Amino acid sequence: MHNKRYPNESKEYRKSRNELLQLEIELRDKIHEVATARKALADGGKLPEDYVFEEKSSDRDGETKTVKFSELFDSGKDCLLIYNFMYPPGGNACPMCTSFLDSFNGNAQYISQRVSLAVVAKATIDEVQKYADTRNWNNLRMLSSTNNTFNVDYFAEDSDGGQHGLINAFTKNENEIFHFWGPETYFVQNRPGNDARHVDQLWPLWNALDLTPEGRGTDWYPSSN
Repeated sequence: MHNKRYPNESKEYRKSRNELLQLEIELRDKIHEVATARKALADGGKLPEDYVFEEKSSDRDGETKTVKFSELFDSGKDCLLIYNFMYPPGGNACPMCTSFLDSFNGNAQYISQRVSLAVVAKATIDEVQKYADTRNWNNLRMLSSTNNTFNVDYFAEDSDGGQHGLINAFTKNENEIFHFWGPETYFVQNRPGNDARHVDQLWPLWNALDLTPEGRGTDWYPSSN
């Protein structure tokens, strides 16, 4: 497939590596195919209401203000990515979401050059912003959905208050907002020994571990300590 060889590699290694390389090529092509099909999606459902969120003022002086969903689109941008952070009122912030947002925060300054970004949790805005400050999430717009049904409407919260970490894309067309994409692999049955992997392409942690002999493991999860 190519003429590159690592120092002292065996014939057995090269044979098995070429077999893996073929799978990696097929995966690369499939990822491109899926991305192309995703871009061709028709408009999804119209936003049922202009949800009102709470957030802290930009200078973090303790002032709480409200912001409408329609106001989350930055000037000149017609796409919004919004992540549902698993953090219930009076509860604990999810370590898995924390790991994801730690990495997402670092890339947010670049992603936001193309699209708008926001993170929403059901916890109060005081809880959300206090936790965000401890993590130095200075590139993420943190919101609270305490007083609206956004989490429930877009399946990030169960009727019993259970939380789910999901990311959704919305588009704006003139004065109307539509849902564009959500991670629906999260809702279908997983294959044995697998998990939903619904945000894995955005998450460096799992992609890095998948390059190692042990892989991501079956029962290890990151700690946010």
